[in-house]
Amino acid sequence: MDSPDASVKDRVRALVAAHRGDRGALLPILHRIQAEFGWIDQQVVPVLAAELNLSRADVHGVITFYTDFRSEPAGRTTVKLCRAEACQSVGAEKVVAHAEQVLGIKVGQTTPDGSVTLEQVFCLGNCALGPAAQVNGRVVGRLDPRRLDALLVTETVNS
Repeated sequence: MDSPDASVKDRVRALVAAHRGDRGALLPILHRIQAEFGWIDQQVVPVLAAELNLSRADVHGVITFYTDFRSEPAGRTTVKLCRAEACQSVGAEKVVAHAEQVLGIKVGQTTPDGSVTLEQVFCLGNCALGPAAQVNGRVVGRLDPRRLDALLVTETVNS
């Protein structure tokens, strides 16, 4: 029986094969890996490097450069707080500080129990309704600390 590591590596090789010959295949492959597994485990870096004839440093560099790629599993609830200028001008930093205090984590971290991952983004396109956030893929506007608390309760109970 294949170990979980071997099956992950086999699946990654299959994703690479689907893009074999594509120019700039690394980004689409990374997106597919993340969509399938929810994150990009470090064990796939050497597989991708070998399959795409890239250095491990090149693959690692792309994964760590783009903030949408995660190197660890996300929490059951993902909260992305907008920190662009329009949201900042209407109180986004207060919401960020409140979220960090309530969750006991900093932006970019996941709570120890795995319930919430807190991230930052720099524009959700909801500028007229700032401060804005994206909670489990759903954009929310007019966010304040009290509304954030209510969303966290609702989302963590339902996930």
